[in-house]
Amino acid sequence: MTDAADGRAPFRRVAVPFLLITLIWGSTWIVIRDQIGGTGGGDEGGSVPAAWSVSYRFFIAGAAMFVYARAQGLPLALRGRDALFAGAAGLLQFVMNFNFVYAAEAYITSGLVAVVYALLIVPNTIFGRIFVSQPISRGFVAGSAIAIAGVALLFIHELRADQADTGRVLTGIVLTLIAVLSASAANVMQATARARSLPIAVVLAWAMIVGAFINAGYAGATAGPPVFDPRPGYLLGLVYLALAASALAFTLYYRIIRLIGPARSAYSSVLVPIIAMALSTVFEGYRWATLAAAGGVLVLVGLVIALRAKAATG
Repeated sequence: MTDAADGRAPFRRVAVPFLLITLIWGSTWIVIRDQIGGTGGGDEGGSVPAAWSVSYRFFIAGAAMFVYARAQGLPLALRGRDALFAGAAGLLQFVMNFNFVYAAEAYITSGLVAVVYALLIVPNTIFGRIFVSQPISRGFVAGSAIAIAGVALLFIHELRADQADTGRVLTGIVLTLIAVLSASAANVMQATARARSLPIAVVLAWAMIVGAFINAGYAGATAGPPVFDPRPGYLLGLVYLALAASALAFTLYYRIIRLIGPARSAYSSVLVPIIAMALSTVFEGYRWATLAAAGGVLVLVGLVIALRAKAATG
C-alpha cells in the first residue's frame, strides 16, 4: 500500500494545495454575501435568489471541468454505478451543502456559519473510520482536540457578537450542521475505492452539472423564474466562485482527500474562519477580541500537531 493510499502522504505533498484551497474558501464568505438575494428585482447587490446564484455557479464550474477533462484527454462518459456515484456526490456536495449554507446565512452572520462549518472535521473523521476503515493516530486526535477547543472559542465570540435572537441563531446553526453532514458524506465518498478508480475531473464535471440542474429546478420551484444581476461585482464574484472556489478548489480538495483521507483534509474548514476573519479585518474593519485571538492561536497549534502526525497507524 502506498502513502497516498493509506493516508500517510508527506506533509509537503499537500501543503501548497491545502494552503491554496484554504485561502480561496476563506475569501468566499465576503463574495457569497454579495451573491445572496431575496425575491429578485432592484438594482442593489443581493437581488438574485440564493438558489439561482448557486445554480449559475455550478453550471459555469461544471462546464469548466468538462473543458479541463477534455483537455486532459479523459473519457467524459460515466455509466451505471459510476454515473449514480457522481450524481449522488453532486446532490450532497453541490445541492444540499450549498443551499443549506446559503439558507443559514439568512439567520446568522457569515462568520458564525464559517465557525460552525469548521466542525466538518468531526463527521469526516467518524465517517472515515466507519466507511473507509481509516485508523486515526493519537497525535491526530490530540491536535484535533486542541483545534476544536479553538473553534469553540471562536464560536463563543461570534455568538456573543451576533445580535439576533436565540431562536434565529439556533435555526442558523441547525441549517449549517445539515450542510456539514451533507458535505462530509460527499467527502468520504471520495476516499472510497470507486472514487479512486475514476478521474477527479470527470467526477466533478458530472457532479457539478447534475447539481446545477437540481439547483435550477429547486430555484424555479421556490423562487420563480431565473433572475440575473448584471452588476460587474456580481459577475466577477460569480466567476470567482465558479472557477476558483469550485472548479479549482474542489479538484485540489478531492485530490487531497484521496492522498491523506477525509479527516485531515477537513482541516481546511478549521482554518477557513480564521482566514475569513483576517480578510474581514483588512476589508471590513473587523476587530479581534481576546477570545477570538485565543481561539485562532489554538486552531493553528492544533493544525500543526494533527497534520504532522500520521493519520493512519501501521
